[in-house]
Amino acid sequence: MTPMRSATTLLREIDGVGRDAHRGGYSRHVFDPAERELREWFTERASALGLGLETDRNGNIWAWWGAPGPDAVITGSHLDSVPGGGALDGPLGVVSALAAVAALQADGVTPGRPFAVVVFAEEEGSRFGVACLGSRLLSGAIAPERAAALTDADGGTFADRAAAFGLDVAHLGVDREALGRIGVFVELHVEQGIGLVNAGAAIGVASSILAHGRWRVRVRGQGNHAGTTAIADRRDPMVVAAEAILSARTVAAASPTVRATFGRIEPVPGGTNVIPSQVTAWLDVRGSNDEDTRAAVADIGVAARDAAAREGCEIEIVEESYGGEVVFDPALRDRMSAVLGGAPVLPTGAGHDAGILASLVPTAMLFVRNPTGVSHAPEEGATDDDCEAGVAALVTVLRDLL
Repeated sequence: MTPMRSATTLLREIDGVGRDAHRGGYSRHVFDPAERELREWFTERASALGLGLETDRNGNIWAWWGAPGPDAVITGSHLDSVPGGGALDGPLGVVSALAAVAALQADGVTPGRPFAVVVFAEEEGSRFGVACLGSRLLSGAIAPERAAALTDADGGTFADRAAAFGLDVAHLGVDREALGRIGVFVELHVEQGIGLVNAGAAIGVASSILAHGRWRVRVRGQGNHAGTTAIADRRDPMVVAAEAILSARTVAAASPTVRATFGRIEPVPGGTNVIPSQVTAWLDVRGSNDEDTRAAVADIGVAARDAAAREGCEIEIVEESYGGEVVFDPALRDRMSAVLGGAPVLPTGAGHDAGILASLVPTAMLFVRNPTGVSHAPEEGATDDDCEAGVAALVTVLRDLL
C-alpha cells in the first residue's frame, strides 16, 4: 500500500504535533501553533493529491477533487482536540478521507459528482467553549456576533484570534454558497464507546446522537484567609460547586438515559491557602431526548441553587450551547449499512459536525472500532487493521455515492 493510501502512515506523520507533556495525549486547539501546523500538513497532503484548496469565511478548509459545485459529496472531520486528547478523535476522519481519495485515484475513479474533503474548525470547543463552532457558523446555528465575542483562557476573543489567523471577521457566519454545495456529508470517526467491541465488528454506521448541551455555573462568595476564617463565618463558593458536582452524579445515576459531567472548574484566585471569591464550573449534560436532558439540568440547578442559598453565595447558570437529539438520514444510513455488507447501526453520545449539518443536508457517520472504548483521553485508540478497514469502508461508500 502506498503511503498516501494508508491512514496509519498518515497518522504517524502528525504523531509529534501538539503532544502535551503535562496532560499526556495531545492538545491541539483552533488557531494555536499545533493546529496551524496540522492545517499546513493537510494543505500539503491535499495538494499532493491534486485537490484544490480554499479556507472559507469561518476557518473551515475545503479540498476539492475537481471543480466545486452543487450536490457535492463531502467527507472529512476535524484536526483540533480536547486538552490531553487522544490521537484519533478528529484526525482519523481527515487522514481516512485523504487515503480514500488516494485509493480512488489509484483505481482510476473519476467522480461523477463534485467532491471535497473538509476540515472543520473548533469542533471540540476547547478554546472558545462552543463545540462544532466552524460548522455552527457555516450553517447559521450560532450568531456570528456571539461567536466573535467568545473568549479563550487568555481573554482573547474569537474575533481577535480569527483576525490574527487571517480571516475577515466582518464576514463570519452562515455561508450559503458553501452550505448549498453539500449534497451529502459522510464523517468517519473513531467510536467513542464500546458498541463495536460488543458487536464484534470493525466498522459501524451511526443512527443518532444524544441531545446534549453545556452550561456555565458561576458561584460568587467571599474570598478570605483559609487559616483565620471560622467555618461558620465562610461564604465559600467551592462548597457550592462541590455540591453541584455531586448533584450531577446523583441526578444522572437516577436515569438510564442521562449523562452529566463537570469536567472543568476555575477558582479565583486559586491559592491553596485562600477561600476563593468565585468558582466557575462547566456542566455537560446529555440524554436520549430533549425532555430528559432539560429535566436533568433543571434538577441539578435546583440542587446548586439550594446549596448557594445555604452558603450565602450568589449563583448564575448560563446555557452556552445546546443541540437536540440528532437522527441521521435513515435512507443514507441504511444504504451505507447495506453496501458495507450489513454493518451494525448504533447510536452515540458524542457530538460531531455531522450532527450540526444533519438538519440541513443528508448526513451520515462511519465508526471505527475502539478496543478500549476510551476517548477524550490518551488511551483512545484503534488497531492499524481497523483503521485501514475504515479507509476501505469509506472508499466503498464514496464509490457508491459518486
